[in-house]
Amino acid sequence: MSSLSVGGAGVVSVLSNIIPAEVVALVKSFKRGNFEEAKKIHYKLLLFVRTMFIETNPIPVKTAISLLGLCEFRLRLPMCEMEDSNKVKLEKVLKDFGLLKI
Repeated sequence: MSSLSVGGAGVVSVLSNIIPAEVVALVKSFKRGNFEEAKKIHYKLLLFVRTMFIETNPIPVKTAISLLGLCEFRLRLPMCEMEDSNKVKLEKVLKDFGLLKI
């Protein structure tokens, strides 16, 4: 939301690979002038956004979409698998959003 608040026309979002509807809702709310709703969505997504960057991009998002069964998990060097402790954090966020049923 910060890019929108300083005049950006849209967003480039890693998160939209996983929850596109929520990202679209945030942008639409902001563009309609419904700043309170946009702020509410922003804060709802903030931990999820931060989790997408607990390791080098695109490792967390590739891990997330593979955990959700949207693709096979494959990385090319120099990328490597997430640290176990970070993967646990990612799984928790996915569960908390109701996306991962483990």
